[in-house]
Amino acid sequence: MTQTSENVTWLTQEAYNKLKDELEYLTGPARTEIAAKIAAAREEGDLRENGGYHAAKEEQGKQELRVRQLTQLLENAKVGEPPASNGAVAPGMVVTIAFDGDEDDTLTFLLASREYASSDIETYSPQSPLGSGVIGHKVGDDAEYELPNGKKASVKILKAEPYNG
Repeated sequence: MTQTSENVTWLTQEAYNKLKDELEYLTGPARTEIAAKIAAAREEGDLRENGGYHAAKEEQGKQELRVRQLTQLLENAKVGEPPASNGAVAPGMVVTIAFDGDEDDTLTFLLASREYASSDIETYSPQSPLGSGVIGHKVGDDAEYELPNGKKASVKILKAEPYNG
């Protein structure tokens, strides 16, 4: 999974390959497709009132932003092993916590960068207040993190397992 240390991003080989494949698609077939859309819209005439042209240009801008993000991420990536299943919270793990020690008020989430966000499980960044508060703690530990209002919140680590998604 992902762990950021300064500008280095740690990725599993599987994650690195997935992001590299996405970058290759965006810089190859996807660029050709968007160029064709822009060319077709241009042929329709007046560009000032051409919704298809403006939509294609906007799509192209978003695509190029993603290309820059992926390029930077992969340039700074170090490929390594997924986290060990030793009960210590680390990026790439599915973590279950109890708020204020209340075992009925729990949250299960993936501790990873947004590259891993999916609809299957909520994802928290290791740099988020909750993420940075639980990293390094073991199952059974209490951890504290700072809320946006400046107050401290306490959670108990109930479970920490490597993500297999």
